[in-house]
Amino acid sequence: MRLDHVSYVTSHDQLADTVQRLGSRLGTTFVDGGIHPRFGTRNFTAPLLDGKYIEVVCPLDHPATEQTPWGKAVSKKAQQGGGWLTWVFSTEDISPIEEKFGRKAVDGHRTRPDGTDLKWKQIGVKEIEDSRELPFFIQWLTEDHPSKDGVTVSKIEKIVISDKDQLSDSWFKNEILSGLDQISIDWVDPSTQEGETGIVAVHLNTPTGVVRLD
Repeated sequence: MRLDHVSYVTSHDQLADTVQRLGSRLGTTFVDGGIHPRFGTRNFTAPLLDGKYIEVVCPLDHPATEQTPWGKAVSKKAQQGGGWLTWVFSTEDISPIEEKFGRKAVDGHRTRPDGTDLKWKQIGVKEIEDSRELPFFIQWLTEDHPSKDGVTVSKIEKIVISDKDQLSDSWFKNEILSGLDQISIDWVDPSTQEGETGIVAVHLNTPTGVVRLD
């Protein structure tokens, strides 16, 4: 298990501005990732070093948006003004995670502008709606990876997470912490975040120095 990507939400109307703003701070151009037809969302991605990436995702005016856990989570966060939604860990075999959750992972795919598809399985999205400090999990089914789309210049250094219990509620705490690839976690008390849990900020090493995205 390893950290795969972090997800930042914006509204559809603000998508272009958000991608431009974050990309300019990172020194990286975001790539149009296309539409998630099953979930009613679309994204842009920025490749990072160490095989990771940042996703900027927005809800679409589509029935699936309010009918799937991922679509609902993205839509709710966009209505709250956007910002960091979650972090995502990838694994080569998702079946032990399915066994722990007691359900099967959901198939996901997104269609790029050139017509090619990225495919994966995901599980744990239902849980992040109420516990945003928890990540969810994916297994890639295609060889392409968004960290290869574009020019890679920046690297995640630290993630600031609001969670008083520091993942004690997660079945996979040890695996998560060991899958960070030397990225540090700065835990903060939810009382300093108006009671909200989840990602507060991500610090990245860029060509112009350390940048904090919040």
